[in-house]
Amino acid sequence: MSQLGTASVTIAMLLTIYGIAASLIGATRKEPALVISGQRATFLTTLTLGIAVFALVAAFLQNDFGISYVAQHSNLSMPRIYTWVAFYAGNEGSLLFVAFALSMMASMSMFHVRRDLGIQRPIANGVLLAILLFFVAVMLFLANPFAELATPLTDGEGINPLLTHPGMFFHPPLQMTGLAAISVPFSLGLAALISGQIDDDWVDNGRVWGLIAWVLLGVGLLLGAWWAYTILGWGGYWAWDPVENAAFMPWLGLTAFIHSIMVQKRRGMFRMWNIALINISFILGAFGIFINRGGPVPSVHSFGASTLGWVFLIFLGASVVVSFGAFIYRFESLKSSTRLESTLSREAAFLVNNFLLLGIAVVTMWGVVFPILSELSVGRTITVGQPFYNQVNGPLILALILLMGVGPILPWRKANFKTLKTSITVPVAITLAITIVAAVGLQLTILPVVIGVFASTLVLTVILQEWLRGTIARHKSTQAGYLIAFLGLIAANRPRYGGYIAHLAIVMLAFGIVGSSFYSQEKDVFMSVGESTSIGPYQLEFKGIEAETFPDRIERVATLEISKDGSRLGELTPWNGVYPSFNMVSTRAGLRSTPIEDLYVIFSEIQPDGQTAAFRVLLNPLVWWMWLAGPFVN
Repeated sequence: MSQLGTASVTIAMLLTIYGIAASLIGATRKEPALVISGQRATFLTTLTLGIAVFALVAAFLQNDFGISYVAQHSNLSMPRIYTWVAFYAGNEGSLLFVAFALSMMASMSMFHVRRDLGIQRPIANGVLLAILLFFVAVMLFLANPFAELATPLTDGEGINPLLTHPGMFFHPPLQMTGLAAISVPFSLGLAALISGQIDDDWVDNGRVWGLIAWVLLGVGLLLGAWWAYTILGWGGYWAWDPVENAAFMPWLGLTAFIHSIMVQKRRGMFRMWNIALINISFILGAFGIFINRGGPVPSVHSFGASTLGWVFLIFLGASVVVSFGAFIYRFESLKSSTRLESTLSREAAFLVNNFLLLGIAVVTMWGVVFPILSELSVGRTITVGQPFYNQVNGPLILALILLMGVGPILPWRKANFKTLKTSITVPVAITLAITIVAAVGLQLTILPVVIGVFASTLVLTVILQEWLRGTIARHKSTQAGYLIAFLGLIAANRPRYGGYIAHLAIVMLAFGIVGSSFYSQEKDVFMSVGESTSIGPYQLEFKGIEAETFPDRIERVATLEISKDGSRLGELTPWNGVYPSFNMVSTRAGLRSTPIEDLYVIFSEIQPDGQTAAFRVLLNPLVWWMWLAGPFVN
């Protein structure tokens, strides 16, 4: 397997080199045969890297501890189901996964991208292969997942306990594939700059692939939040951790890009903005890889760190120089002939949207790099805590949600105050009424919460109003039933009406974040068997502990009987595992989740008497809505 994997990666590197040369020479000399040959080289990289993936997975399944990477990330005690997780648990394996995902994205894009793009298509292929070449070369020469040990081991070190979680089957692959997918719209934009054909031909393909990357990253971020919520034992789901931020920042850039590019498609404006935004998104993705795999800042994801930070820093620097070098070179050609006509227009709303999203990204970037800057300037690492992000990004996010409510009402080109007043009076009146009722009925006294409820309700009201108006109009024009008319409305204008579904997901996230951030209840308790505690309307009785010993860990499950207002609801079984070789205790929360609130219990430790245990008990309102938001993003 080691020889097969190394040979496959070597062939993949040769194919990328050939594909780059064939694509660029074929494009400049207008030789279709070379262009087609370059595309076929791209398809073959997917095949060869797929064989390498197969070889590494097979090595894990065979417990081939003669391969260093297998010995570091698995052992004989590891359940076979976690083989796939162990595959990308470390730096070398994750590089192979990223390279394979990137080759798949490149191959799929070459099938999908319109052939009438002319010279832009092979140039984009060459750019994609150049990015792929970097990862393959690093893997082959600096971080080979198939490197062999001089003396094979009889057993390995084992997988990091934090990775033995169902979320790890999906969160890292989606995150890495999303970062790889950004390369496709980036390569299309860069191809337009390199070719000098600064027009709108690449916009449709760029938007589709921008959406694909946005969805992958968004769902990956949500799954990462779920992983943190259920395994880290602190009761939260987002702590502005550097590695979380590293994926969040390119998602922000892509969010701005897929909104802004609609203006270019419809009005021929924002060409400069869109090239800049996709460049920024790609660079933020490269920065994310540097943070994730370079390990320059403290993170709960430190199991993915390596000593290759300098390599990824070079890649980040090259990305900045090439992308914005081409941007500056073609600067004059990027200017749009159409100008912004009014600040009361949908175009202006999209422009403000860009500034807000980039503002959030800049604040987040500052928080991530500050520990590095402090280390360089004063000789010690000073980390930026959660309050900084909440206090600075919080108002920006609230403003962004408010804009989501106002933007859809605004017309293209320009509006006057009279028409705007007519459009916004009803949704604002409904929103005010709902906000007042909620504030009085739920005793909402915290100003950010009231503003958040108002902003989220406004977005929801405007969406429902737009859907209702469009459905009624379509019903009248087609005589179709209301449900068919509604589905037809969304299908007929997916960028607009379908986009509102994604806005609904943001509203769900907002409600979940507001509820759990401001109204969570928490208590730490010690209970002996038979004792009880309460939180909110819930009562918890500790029934006992069951333990089971495995070669690499001791698993313990606590049983708690749950009642609410005197009525029995069932049992929660929080779990923990002690891993002596890692000097670590891993936890699984006992969780009862409803649309109103989550009852969340962590079993942290057991006392020497074997009958008394420590528990952290939380009551988190509205978290359920955050997980429901995931399908709406799709």
